[in-house]
Amino acid sequence: MTTASNAHDAPGTVAVWGGEVHPMADRATQVPVVHSVSFGYDDFDDWLAVARGEREGHIYGRNTNPTVDAFEEKVRLMEGAEAVTSASTGMAVISGTLWTLLRPGQRVVSVKDTYGGTSKLFTEFLPEFDIDVQLCDTTDSEAVERAIADGCDLLYLETPTNPTLKIIDLPRLIAAGQAAGAVVVVDNTFATPINQNPIALGADLVVHSATKFLGGHADALGGVVVGRKDLIERIYHYREINGATLHPEAAYLLLRGMKTLHLRVERQQDNAQKVAEFLETHPKVTVVNYPGLPSHPQHEIAKKQMRGFGGMLSFGLEGGLEAVARFFPQLRLSHAAANLGAVETIVGPPSTTSHVECTDEERAELGIPEGLVRYSTGIEDVTDLINDLRQALDAV
Repeated sequence: MTTASNAHDAPGTVAVWGGEVHPMADRATQVPVVHSVSFGYDDFDDWLAVARGEREGHIYGRNTNPTVDAFEEKVRLMEGAEAVTSASTGMAVISGTLWTLLRPGQRVVSVKDTYGGTSKLFTEFLPEFDIDVQLCDTTDSEAVERAIADGCDLLYLETPTNPTLKIIDLPRLIAAGQAAGAVVVVDNTFATPINQNPIALGADLVVHSATKFLGGHADALGGVVVGRKDLIERIYHYREINGATLHPEAAYLLLRGMKTLHLRVERQQDNAQKVAEFLETHPKVTVVNYPGLPSHPQHEIAKKQMRGFGGMLSFGLEGGLEAVARFFPQLRLSHAAANLGAVETIVGPPSTTSHVECTDEERAELGIPEGLVRYSTGIEDVTDLINDLRQALDAV
């Protein structure tokens, strides 16, 4: 059995071939979906060796599965990490990582602009277990460094942020976290491994909501975390016992979606750049958040640490939430839905998407205006997307 690709191949090649071991069962060219819950052994010693981790193999589907293994390995290779494990959703991976690594009395430093579910963990759940959480202004690197210096067991970063598309200076803050002895975790969902590899910048762990860009077709839930082997082993153990297992059917869909990841992301970010440039000139748009625009406050940082600027953007409408409510029904070429990263364009305000779990007051405290539109750019013809936005804005 041979592995078709390795981390030395270009990202587009790894997206296609990574994690796929050949020859497969019955000479198949595609990774099979293995639905079996259990895996049988004729020889007791072989079974015992697998159970003890002394030999590769599978025992029970809650623990590991061949289809899931292939998906995990593809992500591991793309991120250039030592080890990998997965879970049933992105939030299962994020929460599992935090619950595994944190104990009462410890301290987390993060930023205010994390995904809404992550923010809820920081503001609602972790404090109930006597875990101190310090949330800093996202783009104030000095404030984050001061918070880290005051004590930090885990540093959690997300860049670009959801939904405000702010950029965090990863090399600078990762170095600060390392100097303090903290475990550094980076959410790389928006950037994808095509555009950014936080492990190469010194991060200990990288998390993805695989539901989004990795899968790319809005038909499978999943999460994945890669990084240091000793940490991944602990996170895997937490997940196998708590049971938030990635289903093999979902793993197959994510695996299949990843084969076109580089093509999709390249088209999506090319479209997003042109859409952002159009929106920036429209009189009814108050602000455009896209790191590919020279006007973006962290444009230069993004240029240094990213290979591309991604397919996500957000923008504000003159007239606030009332204007947003009038705007969405006019769009023809988009789903008004709570998802992102798919081949189709998807739009929505934070109140129904990224921060639906938060109250109006909590979103305001996090600096997320109610009149903001999150725009996940698809792979459609960009002229059609711009024309659709133009007519919808004209109707507001």
